Amino acid sequence: MTPAPGGAEAGGTEEVPRLPALLEAVLGVGSEPELHATLQHIVDTATELCDARYGALGVIDPGREHGSRVTDLFTAGLTDEERARIPHLPDGRSGVLGALISDPRPVILDDLAQDPRAVGFPPGHPPMKSFLGVPIRVHTEIFGNLYLTEKRGGPFTDEDLALLRVLGSQAGIAIGNARLYETARRRERWIEGAAAVTTTLLAGRPAADALMCVAERARLLADAAAGVVLQPTPEGGMEIVAASTRDDPGDLVGTTIAPGSAVLEQLLGGEPVFIDDSATDPRMTTRVRKRFGPSMMLPLQSGGQLIGTLALPRHRGGRPYDAVDRLLASQFASQAALALVLADAQHDREQLAVYEDRDRIARDLHDLVVQRLFATEMMLDATRRRSAAAAVPDTVGDELGRAVDELDSTIQEVRTAIFALQQPPTDAPTTFRGRVLRETGGAAVLLGFQPSVRFAGAVDALVPEDAAGELLAVLRGALAAAYRRTEVGAIEVEVDARADDGLVRLTVTDDGRTAAGDRGTTVTWESPL
Repeated sequence: MTPAPGGAEAGGTEEVPRLPALLEAVLGVGSEPELHATLQHIVDTATELCDARYGALGVIDPGREHGSRVTDLFTAGLTDEERARIPHLPDGRSGVLGALISDPRPVILDDLAQDPRAVGFPPGHPPMKSFLGVPIRVHTEIFGNLYLTEKRGGPFTDEDLALLRVLGSQAGIAIGNARLYETARRRERWIEGAAAVTTTLLAGRPAADALMCVAERARLLADAAAGVVLQPTPEGGMEIVAASTRDDPGDLVGTTIAPGSAVLEQLLGGEPVFIDDSATDPRMTTRVRKRFGPSMMLPLQSGGQLIGTLALPRHRGGRPYDAVDRLLASQFASQAALALVLADAQHDREQLAVYEDRDRIARDLHDLVVQRLFATEMMLDATRRRSAAAAVPDTVGDELGRAVDELDSTIQEVRTAIFALQQPPTDAPTTFRGRVLRETGGAAVLLGFQPSVRFAGAVDALVPEDAAGELLAVLRGALAAAYRRTEVGAIEVEVDARADDGLVRLTVTDDGRTAAGDRGTTVTWESPL
């Protein structure tokens, strides 16, 4: 007669009920499309099938820097209270679990404590004696191990081992399918996130908002405790310039990585850094490292240009990043770096367009408006001279003289506006004329109107630096005093540096009401050229 599994004859009745249970378990392990649900279903099914009190499925990541280890552990038989009492679950670095990782072959033990590879249990761990473990393969790759302990009614048998190996083989197929499904979904989310970041950055948001957008989106996609962007400092280190967390990120911004650190050298070389535990890794030197565990630090690099670094730390004790996490996050960082470069280039093009438009307006004002005003001034001046020769009443000559003066003032103000248009709006002025305009422009924000400014003579060439500093201080004080007066509606500023008398003069006139009730105040200042 052909023996049944475990040595019982086919006609025996003791082992027959387990065959339908095995078939049902094999069919059930592939019923969940989600990887997490599939893994939990496998360990629950294996525990029930072999009549064990406890079961566990340890997922290992063979691509880790310091060797393979358990990155996730699914358990059966432990209550929430029992699991909470264990400070940390076994990670497979040592003991029988570590032996199964380094030598993935089935293991069956009557007493765990008697095995020379055993290292004991963590505090709070329930006592366990009998043990059965088999590896789970996905194609040719070891995905993890299935562990059972404390078989009811005696030690584990060869039949338990055979059943668990069959279940493990089918579990490998189900895990492979679920992992493909999970990877596809994760990849889709990361691609959608990268597209959203690119769209947002190219919408013309400020640089600080762009970096925060990258940090926040990456944090959500990676399920990280924080998403931070670091940029190089002039001293050769790196500083956190944008941070996104569930709580207040204020203490993160401004944190620096000192020049010369091992992590920094790797990042500046364009290589990503993956860390198992930020709090204990000697390469991590920042003051905030103690609150974080697993972390990824990814260079934001495009076309050989290092823009910064994207760091995605998780809380201490958090789930380690697996190979798929690292790959997708690295691709996201590359896409985000390209988007940042494109957004910066777009901003430069927009600024260039603004400069070109300002230059065109300045040319039109100079070529058309100023020339026509100057021609009109010359005509009125000639008319005034003829009226004086023809004995026209003095009132007519006076009116013509005032019209000529008004046109001359208008020409000066238009020329000042032309000069202001030709200055880059975001750059600090380097000329004396530009510094005067910056002072009056700043006062306009408080006053609610723009003071009138006129220049006479080649002020940029004639006014020395020491006199320029004193003049600007007097101008600043006069504008502040005018702001404090009531009913101020107009302020006129004139800087005269004509070389006739070798002096530079500042005159500031406003129409505000003084403390005595008078209208109009004039401040004058002069200095040798």
